[in-house]
Amino acid sequence: MAELTYYCGTMDSGKSTLALQTAHNHQSRGRSGVIFTNKDRGGPGMITSRLGLRSEAVEVSDGLDLHKFVVEMLSRGERVDFIISDETQFFDPMQIEQLAQIVDGLGIDVYAFGILTDFRTKMFPGSARLVELADRVLPLQVEALCWCGQRATHNARVSYGQMITEGEQVVVGDTKDPDAIGYEVLCRRHHMRRVTSRSARAARPEPLPFQGI
Repeated sequence: MAELTYYCGTMDSGKSTLALQTAHNHQSRGRSGVIFTNKDRGGPGMITSRLGLRSEAVEVSDGLDLHKFVVEMLSRGERVDFIISDETQFFDPMQIEQLAQIVDGLGIDVYAFGILTDFRTKMFPGSARLVELADRVLPLQVEALCWCGQRATHNARVSYGQMITEGEQVVVGDTKDPDAIGYEVLCRRHHMRRVTSRSARAARPEPLPFQGI
């Protein structure tokens, strides 16, 4: 029986790496599949990981009918043995239902990867629908860490080292430029207190060389 499986975690938990590894494992056994993505930081039509892995993918735009897309591929005689979807939290709830239709109606396994909650700790609509429909919801095994060393459970949107708590739910960013809008993973305690790694360093200046002697 085909299944819809949702692998979820915070940022830095290796979801895109696992998505690419899963695709590689199937392809190395001669299986053919489709990779979907949406708003990857590498740009449209790409799936990228922070480890430097990347692959071309089908960009899931608003209104794209995923079930129809796969049916048309099959009608052209193309093989579709599996489907990978990354950044699935950005999919429309209707598109999540279409992934379930692919599993149930076409008998194709769908492996979805994404983030459960946004920077305000609210679930993305796509993730919420996946939790409701998926045959299995599996937390990613790689645990991201907060700056304090504890397990990171929340995604924080930051600018100039300060947490942002208002704004649009979806803003694509990264952590390479500390002065731009980006993201940082935090434990619940520091997310609720709005303490980022940069603000923590500012509150605790480095000790002078003679201190502690």
